[in-house]
Formats: sequence, structure tokens, C-alpha cells
Amino acid sequence: MNGRALVTGAGGFVGRHLVARLRADGWAVTGLTRADVDLADPVAAAAAVRAADPDVVFSLAAGRAKATPAERAATVAVNTSPWLVDALPGRCRAVVRLGSSTEYAAGRAPLAEDAPLRPRGFFGATKAAGSLLLQAAAAERGVRAAVLRAFQVYGPGDHPTRLVPVVLAAARTGATVPLPAGVSRRDWVWVGDVVDACVRAALADDLPPGAVVNVGTGVQTSVEELVAVAERVTGRPVATAPGAHPGRDWDTADWVCDPRAARELLGWTPAVGLEEGLARTWAAG
Repeated sequence: MNGRALVTGAGGFVGRHLVARLRADGWAVTGLTRADVDLADPVAAAAAVRAADPDVVFSLAAGRAKATPAERAATVAVNTSPWLVDALPGRCRAVVRLGSSTEYAAGRAPLAEDAPLRPRGFFGATKAAGSLLLQAAAAERGVRAAVLRAFQVYGPGDHPTRLVPVVLAAARTGATVPLPAGVSRRDWVWVGDVVDACVRAALADDLPPGAVVNVGTGVQTSVEELVAVAERVTGRPVATAPGAHPGRDWDTADWVCDPRAARELLGWTPAVGLEEGLARTWAAG
């Protein structure tokens, strides 16, 4: 057995895949979901961490609600988790935080870990703040922390309103996919590869404290190109309506990872390309 792992955000898209991987690898896993504890409540959240008594923490919980002041405050609390490090037992050897590439400023060149932090939108700002707070708190307590900034994660079980589920659902039903008017490209990374990076970071005792590692493929794909790949793997046409989608505040014509640090520090390279990943997602229903 590898030890005791705590996963916050265990009910989320990446969290469910991570919990399954850890259990398959022999970890004793405590998963925290919204139904288990309110991570915006620092007292309850800290108590849950202490009760789990983990060797390793995977911090995946993420809030996105921002419609009201109360929702924004809760999202800040969840995405920064300032109570987390202080609640850790002495036995805890590492905290791995799943960050976001939206913490970075947009750039035409592939984004390396030294890219400027200029978050795209409220979510990106809270994620960036949480990454900085974790690094500082962990350094003060002598806990090894790693921030993995994932690019566009996809795979089975993703939220149905996100692009890949919408495109594949359209292939099944004949519905029309609304597309943004401008060019939007993303670095699509398979959820199993992201999970593998998380596990590697937890086990890499030689990883520098406070390390930031980008997790992406180094290949960016436009929305239109993704639709074309989906048509190829499903064998079905996908109708689109260009300009019918308002776009998102993080959409950009260039959004791609420089994955060299992940290879050098974690021995990680993406194992599943976009075509295979879409085929697996399609097969999973």
C-alpha cells in the first residue's frame, strides 16, 4: 500500500478519475465532496483534513460560482483553501494542487512555468491566488507542495455543458453545436494523463518544494479542428453554428503548453492523443 491519500474535490471530473487510480494503485483514499463537507467553512474543512490523517493530499476542489457576492466569497474560499496546510498532520509528506492554465496571461508562444501570472477571469484569479498561498504556507511549515497547472482536460464523465461532451452528444443526436465567432484554440489533455501527473508529483520526493509544473500536450487544436476529429472518430457528421456561442473570457487564438518541465521533473509525457482520447470518450458513452 502506498499510504493514506486525501482527495478534495473527489466528486468532480478529475477527482473521480484520480480516486479510481489511487485505489487501483493500493492507496487508502479519503475523498471529500460537497456532500461531505463545506470547504468554504474553514473550521469544518480543517476538521475533515485532520480526520483523514493523510500522507499525501491532492487538492482538486474548485468553485466557479460568481453570480452573487456570497457565491464569489465561497469560490474564493474553496479555490484558495488557506486553512489546508495548517490542518495537515506531521506525517503528511506532500500536497499536490491541481491548478489551471487560466492562471497565466495569454501568449502566442507555448506557456512555460515562468509565464506571467495574469489570470483570465475570476476563476483564474482565484486559482492563481490559491497556488501562491499554498506555496507560501507549505514553505513555512516545511511541507513539500507542487502546483500542476493543467490545460484543457477532457475525457469520460466531464460536465455535459463543456465542449467535448457537447460535440459528442451532437454526434449522437444530430443537434447543432454553437461555436464562437473568433478563433479559439486549446491544448487538450486526456484526463488519465492529468491523473498520472498528479500521482507522479505526489511520489516525486526529489521534486523541488513549491514546484510549478504545467500539464499539457504542447499541441493546440481549434474548436473547428476538434469537431472534425470528432466526426472522424464517431463516423457521424456534427452540425455547427459559427458565431452562435458568445465565447468565454478565457478564449484565445493561442493557448498551448510547454510540457518540457513535466518531462524533466516528473518523467511525464502525455500517453493519449486527441483522436484516441475522443474515441475513448465516445466509447464510454
